[in-house]
Amino acid sequence: MLNNLFDRTSREEKIFHLLDRDGCGLEIGPSIRPLAPKKKGFKVQSIDHLTAKELKEKYRDHGINLDEIEEVDFVWSGQPLPELVGKTKCYDWIIASHVIEHVPNLISFLQECERLLTNKGILSLAVPDKRYCFDYFSPISSTGAILDAHGEKRTKPSQGQIFEHYANACSRRGAISWSTGLRGPPDKLIHPFDEARANWQRASSSPDYIDVHCWRFTPLSFQVLIADLSKLGLVNLEIKHAFPRTGSEFYVSLGHKTVNRAEPDRLRALKARKNESR
Repeated sequence: MLNNLFDRTSREEKIFHLLDRDGCGLEIGPSIRPLAPKKKGFKVQSIDHLTAKELKEKYRDHGINLDEIEEVDFVWSGQPLPELVGKTKCYDWIIASHVIEHVPNLISFLQECERLLTNKGILSLAVPDKRYCFDYFSPISSTGAILDAHGEKRTKPSQGQIFEHYANACSRRGAISWSTGLRGPPDKLIHPFDEARANWQRASSSPDYIDVHCWRFTPLSFQVLIADLSKLGLVNLEIKHAFPRTGSEFYVSLGHKTVNRAEPDRLRALKARKNESR
């Protein structure tokens, strides 16, 4: 709590912490509001699920400034990111804000980002804290669940993940994300149960991609996950810096693992995660 009260670092400073702003970068999923826009001089490329023209059409009636949407360099349609970009070890930094919770195969995503980064490159993540958003009633994602998704080579959210999203998503005083300043538990479920049932049935009978939060984290649960995946030899990334939660999100900078760096005590980390979740 004290860390949050006295934290005056801006969101931009947290996201760009450890990043070489003069280096070559990649922003994944900038959508309507890029954090590293080309118009500000960033040497950056972008990946999104739609072209700029399609994004503008999608958000035309949402009351946003469409001029902030920039040209998309690579339109993702499910292929590995290095294949989409056409090269490896080419970016000094990668930014992904509110992306990893949507990715069906998180391990593959991290592996692909690792392949795209230069030796000293940084993957900067802004991640929703499930305790302070519509994910409140759904459980923290375990390493085992993420391993299962990787083993199944998932390319879209599972039927269970889709049901859980629609059945459990909640709001607090009309807000789908909140800070500690908004007291009290969530007071409303966003979707009626019939909608959860309908989307579950649609997921079981249709090839459509239904975008939901596949994964849910707290700051400490994410630290445990990265340490687990590193020990399993699935990623060669480690947390270089982590800022405390601010509002409904937290920020993590990942980089290539340092040889012979001390491993965290897993029991201690699990106890801390348990206390945090309370």
